[in-house]
Amino acid sequence: QFFAHKPDYKMFIVYFQSFSNTYAPLETLQKYYNEALSIEGVVGLSIGTRPDCVPPEVLDLLADLSKKHFILLELGVESTHNDTLQQINRGHNFETSVDAIQRAHNKGILTAAHLIMGLPGENKARILESADKMGHLPIDMIKLHQLQIIKNTALAKQFLANPSSIPLFSCDEYIDLCIDVMERLNPTICIERFVSQSPEAWRIAPNWQLKNYEFVHRLEARIKERGAFQGRLFQN
Repeated sequence: QFFAHKPDYKMFIVYFQSFSNTYAPLETLQKYYNEALSIEGVVGLSIGTRPDCVPPEVLDLLADLSKKHFILLELGVESTHNDTLQQINRGHNFETSVDAIQRAHNKGILTAAHLIMGLPGENKARILESADKMGHLPIDMIKLHQLQIIKNTALAKQFLANPSSIPLFSCDEYIDLCIDVMERLNPTICIERFVSQSPEAWRIAPNWQLKNYEFVHRLEARIKERGAFQGRLFQN
C-alpha cells in the first residue's frame, strides 16, 4: 500500500526474511506461499532460509511454484570455512550449503547465497578464498554483508570483553574488500547487495555513519578509480 500509488511500483516480490522459512510442515508452507502469491500485484517470492532446512519435498514445491512465478531461494551460507561456522555455532557446515545449492539448481530454482565478511578468525585472505569457492557454485545471486556486532548476543559479549579479538573493517577497507570479492566472482552472478545496516539502536559496531545509498556511491567511485570489474580474476 505504501508504494502502490507510485507509477513505478506495480509489481511486488514478497520477502519471507526472518527465521527459516522452509522449516515447517509442507502443508503450512504451501498455505503461506500461496496466500502471498494471491495478493494483487505480487509476482513472486524471495524465501530466506538455512541450507540445512531444504528437504526434497520443499524444493519440489518451490520448483512447482517457479513454473508460474518468480521464486528465489536465499540460503544463509555465511562462510565457506567449517572452523568459522563451528566457532559461530552456525549448526551446519559448508558441505551442507553446497549440497542445498546444487539440489536447488538441479530443480531449476533461482538461488541466492548470503556471505558475512569479517567473521571471527577470518582475515582478508580467507574471505577471498570464500569468494573463489562461491564463484564456482551454481548460484544466481549473492548478498554480501559486513560483520555487525549486535547488542545482547554472544558476539557482543566477546567483543565488549576484548574488542581486539574481533577486528572490524573501516568503511574504506570494506569497500576495497567488496571489490576484491567482486573481481573473483563469476560475472554471471548478480550481486544483490554489498552492505547491510542493522538499526543503530541494536548495533554496537561498526558505526560508519553512512546511509546505504551513500555507501553505494563511494563503492562505485572506488570501482572506477581502480578500473575494476566483476570476474576480472575469475578462473573457470
